[in-house]
Amino acid sequence: MDNKVKKLFSGRKAVLATMHKKEQVIAPILESELGLKIVVPVEFNSDVFGTFTNEVERTGDQLEAARKKVEVAMLQTGLNIGIASEGSFGPHPVFSFAPFNRELILLVDRDLELEITGYIANSDTNYAQKEVASFEEAAAFAKSIGFPEHGVIVKKNATTTDPNEIIKGITDSDQLRDSVAFFTKSQQTVFIETDMRAMYNPTRMNNIKLATLDLVSKMNSLCPNCQTPGFEVIEIKKGLPCQLCGFPTNMTLLQVYECKQCKRQKEVKYPNGNKHADPTYCNVCNP
Repeated sequence: MDNKVKKLFSGRKAVLATMHKKEQVIAPILESELGLKIVVPVEFNSDVFGTFTNEVERTGDQLEAARKKVEVAMLQTGLNIGIASEGSFGPHPVFSFAPFNRELILLVDRDLELEITGYIANSDTNYAQKEVASFEEAAAFAKSIGFPEHGVIVKKNATTTDPNEIIKGITDSDQLRDSVAFFTKSQQTVFIETDMRAMYNPTRMNNIKLATLDLVSKMNSLCPNCQTPGFEVIEIKKGLPCQLCGFPTNMTLLQVYECKQCKRQKEVKYPNGNKHADPTYCNVCNP
């Protein structure tokens, strides 16, 4: 971490808006890299901003949800630095059969008028769900997603949003057996899915850690004009020329950086270190 950046944050308190133990991976990084003192509010309820099981629908996108969390946590504690993370899960944007996790972490500093976001997106997730007809089927599903280190949720059906029809945080076989039995008293099948809350999902927790490292990296990027943290990429321009024929390809040619404060921009050519693209990616050489 740049000493200039650490001087801006060292010893200052920041509220982390979580009730799902995210401080376990976020706090050590921000404390060691920025010198922040992380505070977790005692009675903060992040479920009011949306739940993965849809009892409460999230309004807005990930960034908007994170901003709302930060705003409430800062109001609750009176601190001027707020941090929140927000995750989403769904099909891979290219390979629809594969699950995909997007994790965002937001830092807001009212004193410095900063808003910086860390981000990670990958298929390193066990996000899954299945309809089952017995404890044995439920146990096989649970084993496949890393149970009991990873928790599961049992629901009356796939679409219910009734809290009385959803059992969360299942982390042992007895709980799982009882939960399946509870619903199969009156119906033939139940719905089981991974519990994606951070404290029940070490795989997701690792992605939150990666997003936090991305946040630190962006904060360590200073504007060459005003030295404000968060000098980051706002645009990627394609057109890296083919090594064989020189035709522009869809590979990255340059990145455009911009300062959040003074709006200074800078173009960085060949950000990946390559001045030419492999002909494999050329529409002329490899149509």
